[in-house]
Amino acid sequence: MPATPLAAMPGQTHPGPGGAPVPAPALSIVVPVYRGAGTIGVLVEALSALRAEGGLEIVLVNDGSPDNSGEVCRALLRHATVPVIYIEHARNFGEHNAVMTGLRHARGAYVITMDDDLQNPPEEVLRLFDHARHGGWDVVYTRYARKQHAAWRNLGSRFANKVADWLLDKPPGLYLSSFRCMSALVVRAVTRYRGPYPYVDGLLMQVTQRIDSIEVRHLPRAEGRSNYTLKRLVRLWLNLATSFSLAPLRLAVLAGVAMAALGMVGAVATIVEALTSHNTPSGWASTMTVILLVSGVQSMMLGVMGEYVGRTFLSSNGKPQGTVRLIERSEATSLQRDAA
Repeated sequence: MPATPLAAMPGQTHPGPGGAPVPAPALSIVVPVYRGAGTIGVLVEALSALRAEGGLEIVLVNDGSPDNSGEVCRALLRHATVPVIYIEHARNFGEHNAVMTGLRHARGAYVITMDDDLQNPPEEVLRLFDHARHGGWDVVYTRYARKQHAAWRNLGSRFANKVADWLLDKPPGLYLSSFRCMSALVVRAVTRYRGPYPYVDGLLMQVTQRIDSIEVRHLPRAEGRSNYTLKRLVRLWLNLATSFSLAPLRLAVLAGVAMAALGMVGAVATIVEALTSHNTPSGWASTMTVILLVSGVQSMMLGVMGEYVGRTFLSSNGKPQGTVRLIERSEATSLQRDAA
């Protein structure tokens, strides 16, 4: 299992056993792995059984998983029947960071990203692949007739998609799923981004508008529980809100203008009352209400600006998007050569 520190680009070849170049596959499947020791073997076996026209490869990115996912993934390399690339992050950087690392090492003409929890049926991969290449789409998302997630996570997903409708230049109503297919053109453009807070869907919307979606099945989680906690969902929303849009800053400006206008109206009303009435009581409740309201808006504006400044500071100081500890490849190349 030779290790290499170099990232391949879509369409490139890499040296196989004996130094012979291995042709790039038509399809790469990128799977970020986190607490996936119990499911990743089943997923890789099912994906390996697919017969994609032009061949396929599987890219596994272990994002600092605290279980023995790394051992399981490395064992899969020894018995792989299709090319498998194993990449290990030095620590946990987050799902989107892991996806970006996987995209940099994927060589396919099309790249599909999917989770390791078996909620996306592997047999839907070929439908997604065929829809993208036959339709000439740059990006194809999946949508679900019924999502098999907990109610609170479904609510969070709907909220995030509504926010994305407002913040991102995306087709109205498009569901942003992590089970998606991208062309090599889009992958090359997206992976130029080196900032520490990637949001893959935001990057995709900046690259192309040739986007479509298909409906696929969504299965209950095979084992364990979702790795997305409320904290992780909030962090993901912040990446969406502050990394790819100035809308929060503009909202803070509008809030400030609205409060200034309201204050002006209040000042005029106070002056008129003072001139027309000689019995004006000192209003403690109204004074405190105004102070608290203005202070709240000011705190919100400072918080939004602070988030932008903090992220800019960390980016300029070179906070890494992901640190790769090692890369290993399986020696399974015969099937890909036959398919090519």
